[in-house]
Formats: sequence, structure tokens, C-alpha cells
Amino acid sequence: MTHIKVVDSFKLRLIALALLAFAAFPSVSLAQAPVFVITPVNSSVKFFVKASVALEGNFDKWDSTLTFTSTDVTTGVLDIKIQAASVNTGSGMKDGKLKSKDFFDVETNPLITFHSKSISQTGPTTFEVKGDFTIRGVTKPETLLLTVSGIGTGTGDITGTMAFDRKDYGMNSGIPFIKIADRVEVTVNLKGKRVSGPPLDLKK
Repeated sequence: MTHIKVVDSFKLRLIALALLAFAAFPSVSLAQAPVFVITPVNSSVKFFVKASVALEGNFDKWDSTLTFTSTDVTTGVLDIKIQAASVNTGSGMKDGKLKSKDFFDVETNPLITFHSKSISQTGPTTFEVKGDFTIRGVTKPETLLLTVSGIGTGTGDITGTMAFDRKDYGMNSGIPFIKIADRVEVTVNLKGKRVSGPPLDLKK
């Protein structure tokens, strides 16, 4: 019995030492993951709808993150969260209509979001990002096509477009005296910077 207790005690000490070593030396995979920051300065999220009167604008308040678990671009996750009430078309009448229940329904659904499910590289500077797009409480899969500049420098522009049918999300109404199309085009221009970790391993 004494021999068993000694062995068990020895095993417990080994486990304790292993835990201490893990705490002192973080996982290599985490240490090798690049860390990016997207800054709102000089970045933008805009939209355009073909209409009898110009219908385009931007959102003044939004936040975006881009995270990776390794240098493999396919491990990336892009999140965009937009304050729907910050819509700005330059027209109070248009903004009010877009904020209403007929369109964004900002009182019930204050956020418009995009959460990526997969990122794949389609060319030296182009990427296809598939994810869940949510607007006025309705979520559907959409695809964001991105072009990245400054690859390898640690700083660059991430520009992309996504198009969706507004009626798929319950936005069936129109705007008084304005004939508008169903297709909505969203354009993002994000300023990204790698603040730590190695560069991404990208195809050339």
C-alpha cells in the first residue's frame, strides 16, 4: 500500500510540474498566430441601391475584428458589427425611412452583423469570405469578396463587396416618390494592421 501511495504522489508531482510549465510557456500555436487590428480611421462601410433618386450612404458607427489561430488564412474569422441607427444618406427623410420597421427596424434590431464561416484565397490578393449576414433580425448566408493591398508589409487596405436581395430579409416596402431596386450592394474599406505575430502564409 505504501508503494502505491508513493507512486501516486510521484504522478501528482509530475502533473503539477507539467501544468506549471504550460502556464510559463504558452502554446506555440498561439504564439505563432498573427494579431491584426482594424482601425475605424480612414475605414468605411457603405451601401448603394439603384433607384430613381440616388440612394446610397454609409454607417457612422461600426466595429470590426479579424482574428487568426495560425498563419493559415483559412483559420481567420472576420466580424463586422454595425449600429443600424447610424445610417447616413445625407437626407433626414431617407434616414428616417431606412431606420423604420419597413427597413432596418432599428428599435427592435439595433445591429447589422456579418460573421464569417470560412475564408479562402482565390488569387494573389483576393479572398472569398462566406458567412452569416444578419439584418433586422433575419440571418442568411452571404459572400463577401475581398481584395487586400500591402500583403507582406503588415499594413494594408481590405476592400470588399457583398450584394443581397433586400426582400429576402423582409424589406418589401418602398420609399415615397422613389423607385428602388431589390439588390443592395455593400462596400467595406477596412484599414488593417498586424500588431504582433508572424505574417500570414499566403499563396503567391
